[in-house]
Amino acid sequence: MASVAPALLGLLLALAAVPSAATPRLPAGPDARPAVTTVTRVAPGGSAALAGYAIRSAAEVPDTAAAVSTPGYPTAGWHRAGPRSTVLAALVADGTHPDPFYSTDQQRIPRGDFAVPWWFRSDFALPDASERASERTSLDFSGVVSAADVYVNGRQVASAAEVAGMYTRHELDISALVRAGTNTVAFRIHPNDPRKHLTLGWLDWLQPPPDANMGLVRDVVVRRRGPVSLHDAHVVTHLHMPSPRAASAAAPAPASPAADLTVKVQVRNDSRRTVTTTVTAAVGGAGSVLRQEVTLRARETRSLTFSPDRHRQLRLARPALWWPAGMGPQNLYGLELTASVAGSRSDAVRHRFGIRDVQAPLNSAGARQYTINGRPLLIRGAGWSADELLRWDTTAAEDRIRAALDAGLNAFRLEGHIEPDEFFDLADRHGMLILPGWECCNKWEGQVNPTGTGEKWSAADRLTSRASMAAEAARLRGHPSVLSFLIGSDYAPDAQTERDYLDALRAADWPTPVIPAASAVTTPLSGPSGLRMTGPYDWVPPSYWYDKREGGATGFNSETSAGPSVPTLDTLRRTLSPAELETLWKSPGAPQYHRSPSRTFNTLKLFDEALTRRYGAPRDLRDYVAKAQLSQYESVRAQFEAYARNATDATAPSTGVVYWMFNSGWTSLHWQLVDRYLDLGGAYYGARKANEPLHIQYSYDDRTVAVVNRRPAAVSGLTARVTLFDTDGTTRYDRTVRGLRVGADGARSTALTVPAVVDVPGATYLVRLTLTDRSGREVNRNVHWLSTRPDVLDYNAGDWYHTPVTARGDLSGLNSLAAATVTATARTTHRAGSLSTTTVTLRNTSRGNTPALLTDVHLVDGRDTPVLPVRWDDNQISLWPGESVVLTAAYRTTDLRGGVPRIRVSGWNTPTTHVTAGSP
Repeated sequence: MASVAPALLGLLLALAAVPSAATPRLPAGPDARPAVTTVTRVAPGGSAALAGYAIRSAAEVPDTAAAVSTPGYPTAGWHRAGPRSTVLAALVADGTHPDPFYSTDQQRIPRGDFAVPWWFRSDFALPDASERASERTSLDFSGVVSAADVYVNGRQVASAAEVAGMYTRHELDISALVRAGTNTVAFRIHPNDPRKHLTLGWLDWLQPPPDANMGLVRDVVVRRRGPVSLHDAHVVTHLHMPSPRAASAAAPAPASPAADLTVKVQVRNDSRRTVTTTVTAAVGGAGSVLRQEVTLRARETRSLTFSPDRHRQLRLARPALWWPAGMGPQNLYGLELTASVAGSRSDAVRHRFGIRDVQAPLNSAGARQYTINGRPLLIRGAGWSADELLRWDTTAAEDRIRAALDAGLNAFRLEGHIEPDEFFDLADRHGMLILPGWECCNKWEGQVNPTGTGEKWSAADRLTSRASMAAEAARLRGHPSVLSFLIGSDYAPDAQTERDYLDALRAADWPTPVIPAASAVTTPLSGPSGLRMTGPYDWVPPSYWYDKREGGATGFNSETSAGPSVPTLDTLRRTLSPAELETLWKSPGAPQYHRSPSRTFNTLKLFDEALTRRYGAPRDLRDYVAKAQLSQYESVRAQFEAYARNATDATAPSTGVVYWMFNSGWTSLHWQLVDRYLDLGGAYYGARKANEPLHIQYSYDDRTVAVVNRRPAAVSGLTARVTLFDTDGTTRYDRTVRGLRVGADGARSTALTVPAVVDVPGATYLVRLTLTDRSGREVNRNVHWLSTRPDVLDYNAGDWYHTPVTARGDLSGLNSLAAATVTATARTTHRAGSLSTTTVTLRNTSRGNTPALLTDVHLVDGRDTPVLPVRWDDNQISLWPGESVVLTAAYRTTDLRGGVPRIRVSGWNTPTTHVTAGSP
């Protein structure tokens, strides 16, 4: 089997970022902790985020708020927190509490410690008063969980009634309170309860943190400006797309249609006198600096617009468009606005934006069908989770985004937990589409959710919800990666709330479709959602996904998967205690702390029953994990393959699927394609196999073999070969089809239908699919393990989270596969920038016809511990005797910790071996 390695430079550059240093640990005892004296310095005319905080429970601080917020107040015995931190994140970092990600250690953390407010205190320094004496000083922030009283230099500047809600943005003018030298800001953070506050919760995703994430989880910025300030700056883009009739085959759409740019900004005079200011706008691609002069009365705010009607430079004949990954480049433009008074800069803002057109009309079946820049788009998404303690790590987030793109995903759905700006910057840069929206099952849907999982809204809550929508709309509208906003999740908002949300989005010039809910609802103002939320959320067989009912491949399913996801053995051993590992494989149906707090999902009962009856009872932990990886691979692959196959159907096509979920916020057995450590297993590689750019696949329902092409250009001259094998390697069927042509952008071509198999020994057999190009080079391969006995679904007995089966397929014949011999050679090349690549050549040297099923390659150190993360160009390969493959891994050299890399080769029927991957 031939394999062409991708460009190594791209893999290396993708891993160039080096993780930041961990927060230093301090002694655990309060008397041993030194005073925390973080001071943030703010330059004249500049801004700076507070660099960190001293934090302590208000129950341990007897002094008044005025004293706590006064410069020089002693903080010996206080804890240190970073610039964005929950209380628990800080206490875990300094060793006060144990790692909540291991075993049941989180239960050792007393919840009562977080039932009272906590102080977050920080100092900042301003320059001498003689420098820019006319400047104004403000605090600009959001991300308060759940509410805060705010004090500056001994004076209260806002109350918790005013600073409430994680997503509301606040700008507090503190000019009259600050002075040259050291100043102090103190937040008294109130406890969070997602049932009572418009913040965030964890639903049934994971065991919720004991502090309920109370803290400051976004930057608090100190700004210094002159008398005139700029606000709400943004660019409205309009791409002149041809009408559907004009974009027919006879008159195709132009490669880059013209675009109009409109620059908008609010200009505010913060002084007590009339001021004339000159506002300049520099837009990348416009070719010149635009100017307008405006005179403002004292405290006046005025809207200023640079329109293409008055500024012809804002009409771009051939704009560089932004595309999702795999469809084109991620072109970005820059905007810089400056306000000057009497020749001196008073304020300036900078933004990046992209030019693209997103449409999402309802198709004839009522499903939402997205297009971008006029091209059809099947959403292949997954649910994104923030870190359980809301710790932000740009490097870790980028690693996960790259892993998702490598797996062929093109979208993340954020149900609440809307990440900070850096996340959306990464999505813009890498071409990952984002579907943000509000949460279900807590206060966000308390006014409409009949299950009672959130309290009804007060008048104050409605103010907070409107402010939250306005703030997030303004923050996210310029990111070309943001595909839509979901103003509801399981339920649509009530009529008043929907109107409030839509008004806020309209006022913000929101550029993409607004969806009323992730479920199949219709609202008075937004109409039908065009999405559905039919699950499943627990184990179903692979054949389930091909039926156009329940969660099967039709329409746009906003959250769905076969539920549990058991990680690799390496990850399990660093997650669970020895006793928990025994329970995991010996006690089907036992509660699993690392699955879910929900009684519906707190066991692996359905998954374990299916595993035992289809693959055979596990012999030990290693065998249990190996069978779990096979099960997850086949299930995830089938889900994405079914949606890809049905995307071009004439009747009720599939238009989008969101795998629930991509990652977990902690160490989990539940809803994840990737585990906490990015140690990739069967679920991930099943998704990656299904979502390959050019892919040959088998259909469980009608046994057709099809080729799906996600590339932007059609491909022809392909040859498909289908071979069926007994588990002893005997060939049962072999057919080749030549001259296949497949269109672009998700088109499919059916190659043949595989005959029914009824007479193989033991009911289990293998299907190998290969695809070669004109030159005979293999360009794709897919291997299925199947049963002559089908899984039979009982839809009438189903519920909201799964569909039971009345008969199960028999895959136990895989246990009789003879051991395969796979030899490996490896070499490593170290590159500049602390990066390395390791190239591995695998060859099946077995005698006879025994395949090596799902051969897995891990990069490990001298102690056999995985080096993570690693980006493999391919993995979990099935090889027949005489076949070979070359795989390439890219990773950070520093993750080796000075050791020599080794390669661990294992697989379903391949004994584990190791080879050293030294330098050539």
